[in-house]
Amino acid sequence: MQQVLQKMGVEQDILSQEEKKILSEQGYLNLGKLLSDENLNRIRNRVQKLLDLEGELAGIELEQSPNIRHSKDPGAKRLGDLVNKGEEFDVFYTHPKVLAAISFVLGDNFKLSSLNYRAALPGAGLQKLHADWPEAVAKDDYMVCNSIWLLDDFSKENGATRIVPGTHLKSALPQQVIKDPMDSHPEEIVIEAPAGSVFIFNSHTWHGGTKNVSIAPRRAIHSYFCRRDQVQQIDQKKYIQKETLDRISQEAAHILDIDQIKSISV
Repeated sequence: MQQVLQKMGVEQDILSQEEKKILSEQGYLNLGKLLSDENLNRIRNRVQKLLDLEGELAGIELEQSPNIRHSKDPGAKRLGDLVNKGEEFDVFYTHPKVLAAISFVLGDNFKLSSLNYRAALPGAGLQKLHADWPEAVAKDDYMVCNSIWLLDDFSKENGATRIVPGTHLKSALPQQVIKDPMDSHPEEIVIEAPAGSVFIFNSHTWHGGTKNVSIAPRRAIHSYFCRRDQVQQIDQKKYIQKETLDRISQEAAHILDIDQIKSISV
């Protein structure tokens, strides 16, 4: 994996010591604006075309997966399996700084678990505080790590994600500690940042969506990673398409855990 990451531009110092300290202690990190306005518009346009094309079947891959605990989300628009839905989405699992942050949390042996779109609808979006793993884990024995790519400005008005910093270090799930995980937590922060920004968060850190009280959907793409010995939310081997295999590099195929299929197809 180290050789793969090096070929993908992940250098030793791509994350500063301060960024590593924040991610280690707080459980999340703002990587800043990684998407240009031009790329942002291309991605938004592609997403809208897919929503129009897929209609009521949008997000069906999430419902078909036995490895997603909460596949139905009536308060949101969803799209699944973006790996196979356009080159616009390749950046979400190949960006060097994102891969560096994921590697810092999970170690060298990781892979993409799923790449999905979620838009919290007006009047909806509130989620209970949760961790993205069914059991509490020991410090530094982390299984999953997520990146949130903001397609809109995130604010307290439009249902931005809330995070309780440092809770990945508690070795406890929120429902074991909090009377009602739907309630606000006194230490929670709400992500507020401009569109194009990317946040990494250790998925064992307690988090959840807040209510969107604006008049427009709050859009984001989640590239979600897991340790290489864990099961992917979306089985990339099952869904991978020839067009995708032909387009992506051998290194990107390794991140998807389909490098053997890529080698055979070449």
